[in-house]
This record gives sequence, structure tokens and C-alpha cells, in this order.
Amino acid sequence: MEPIIRFENVHFTYPEEEQESLRGIDLSITEGSFVAVLGHNGSGKSTLAKHMNAILVPTEGRVLVRGMDSSDEEHLLDIRRTVGMVFQNPDNQIVANVVEDDVAFAPENLGIPSRQIRERVDAALRQVGMFELRMHAPHLLSGGQKQRVAIAGILAMEPKVLVLDEPTAMLDPHGREEVIQTVTRLCREKGMTVVLITHHMEECIGADRLIVMSNGSIVADGSPAQVFSQVELMEREGLDVPETTRVLHELGLPTDVMDPETCAERIAAKLRGSSAASEYPMNGR
Repeated sequence: MEPIIRFENVHFTYPEEEQESLRGIDLSITEGSFVAVLGHNGSGKSTLAKHMNAILVPTEGRVLVRGMDSSDEEHLLDIRRTVGMVFQNPDNQIVANVVEDDVAFAPENLGIPSRQIRERVDAALRQVGMFELRMHAPHLLSGGQKQRVAIAGILAMEPKVLVLDEPTAMLDPHGREEVIQTVTRLCREKGMTVVLITHHMEECIGADRLIVMSNGSIVADGSPAQVFSQVELMEREGLDVPETTRVLHELGLPTDVMDPETCAERIAAKLRGSSAASEYPMNGR
């Protein structure tokens, strides 16, 4: 099956800079998957995200969205209908004084009939758990609620892909949890393709796939368990790993699991083995 987004040897350099921000990226994203992109500031992860809906276009190489080349201006509107973007600060995306009016803003600009807009707005607000607050003023909401309204505004455009560029960077822990639960549910229950850009390790654990970026390149790509098991690499990049992974690594045990129960079973098995070895140091002789 054709990937919904594909990067082919993508290079990108900002006009005011000499150093490349993306260095030969090859990447395919499968429809319906939840992909997390992790990296420190300046790693290129936000630049990568902005190529997914043609906010930026490659200096060299190409990005294809459902087969459409992002550098072809004729495809620009269709690409942005396919890939919706949510940014760090929800206040920058809120444009109306009532929640439901804010969510209706984008589909109105697309010229969608009023009846369809009503249906889309209600459906989008229900999907993010904000329908009961549809008549509230956005500026009175919490940070997590504002970000969910921003997500609803994108969902009302009915995109196939939701790209979130560090959407929890300005939120407290509760707000971060709200947003991550919302986008995870959209992927798992609605089949939406989700690309989450973050520098928070714990936000990546529930993803299908984890990509680590450094200096404009992909340095790790696999399931979260596979990537986090590369403890030395993560440490070199200044990134955390789950505590379960770290404990297993320090004990010299396989680190390909992250759930506490399996971690505890492996530690217990090692302790049982150590106990048996000390009790019978000469194999029972």
C-alpha cells in the first residue's frame, strides 16, 4: 500500500542559515499509524513536520502526500486538506470568541455548506471531548482544553493526517495528558494518521513507531521499545529512556520491553537465577 506521506532524499536549508536543517531524509508514513518524532531543540523535527503539509518545501528531494508533490502549487490546497497541523501555542490558533465558532472557522473558509459545517463542528467537538463546552469563551478554558479546541478546528476540515508540532510544550502535566489521550484515541478509534513531534519521552511510549532526529538526520527508527533499548544512543542525544528500560539495561537484561510487569518478571527471574547459582556454586557437586 502506498504510504500516505513519503520523503525522498529531502534536504532543506533555511534562507538565513548555512547549515542544513534536514539532511537527506528518506521516510514513509503508513496510513492509520501513530508516529512519534523525538529530538532535542534544533534536531530538525519541527522542520520535518512543516514539510508534511507544505508549509516548507524541500531545497532538494521531494515530499509526496498521497502521491502529490508538495512543491507543486497546484496541489497545495489538497495537501493542506489532507494534512492538518496543530502547533505549540493554542492561543495562536484560536480566532473566535465562542468555541464552536472557532471550530467552524476553517471549514467556512473552505466554502463548505452551512449544514455540513454544523455537522462537522459537532462531530469534531465530540471527538475531542469538548462538545459540552461548545458555547464557552475559549480564553476561559484551561491550556489542555484550548489545545483540544485547536485540534477540533483541524478535525472539522476532515484531514487524513494530524501533525502536532510539540502541542504540549506550553501545557502543565494534566493538560499534556489530555492532549496525548485525545490524539491517541483519534488514531486508535478513528483510524486517523497521527504524527506527534515532541521532546517528552513519555509521550512516545504509546506510539506505533518512534523516530529520533539529530542534526537534521534520522538516527533511530523503530517501535518505542526498540528505540529506547538503544540506551547509549539516547544518552548521547541527551534524551531520556523509560525507567524500566534503564533498570533492565543496568542489570544487563534485554531492554526490548517497557511495561512494569514484564520488567519485574525479568528482574525476578534474574534474582532467582542468581540465588540458585549461589546455593549450588558447583552445579550440585
